[in-house]
Amino acid sequence: MNIFKFAKTFRNDEDGAVTVDWVVLTAAIVGLGIAVLTSVTSGTKTVTEAVSTHLSGTTVTTTF
Repeated sequence: MNIFKFAKTFRNDEDGAVTVDWVVLTAAIVGLGIAVLTSVTSGTKTVTEAVSTHLSGTTVTTTF
């Protein structure tokens, strides 16, 4: 009889389902963060190259 009560309690226990929900939610947030990081990194690289090209073609003159 005791094993049947344990099996029923085990079947109705939802603690594992909550853990899975949190793992999936955390994985989604990490994935979104990586996607944003990749996008920002490529955009920053493009802007840096444009500024570098502009500054390399610029001359500074002094009037003393």
